[in-house]
Amino acid sequence: MPYARNEALPSSVRDHLPLHAQDIYRQSFNHAYWYGHADEATAHRIAWAAVKRVYEKVDSAWVVRLRH
Repeated sequence: MPYARNEALPSSVRDHLPLHAQDIYRQSFNHAYWYGHADEATAHRIAWAAVKRVYEKVDSAWVVRLRH
């Protein structure tokens, strides 16, 4: 199921990622789900991978990588 807004994202995403990272997650998930013909679990893995290309977790916060 694609997400129209960040507010519809799972709480594990919405409650922990900064807004920009949520945008990346939502767009990557939707693209994988609709255009990549991935099942929902695979689309979630693709979305997390996209976030991790730009952000990294430092202690308990997600911050932009210095080089991405």
